[in-house]
Amino acid sequence: MTLRATVAIALADRQHVVALELPDGSRVADALAAPAVRALLEAHGLEAHAVGIWSRRSTPETALREGDRVEVYRPLAADPKSARRARARLKPSTRSRSGR
Repeated sequence: MTLRATVAIALADRQHVVALELPDGSRVADALAAPAVRALLEAHGLEAHAVGIWSRRSTPETALREGDRVEVYRPLAADPKSARRARARLKPSTRSRSGR
């Protein structure tokens, strides 16, 4: 028996979705090792350090189920907390009475 899964690789300007048919009992690592997925990762110079299934972080050892969508996450360009703090410093709060 086989199971169907997809692997999504989101780049800054586009997204690649590869449909796979894998044997039952396959894991996330098996999906990432598929030739079509491996070729895309290598073509764009990406490593699958962080992966998830349907927007939830998972490990390469996580078992796949029928219809799963494996997502390859890119590293963040900036820390979200520090970016927000920098934006907040530039614009005074309209809620504060002191204007800070």
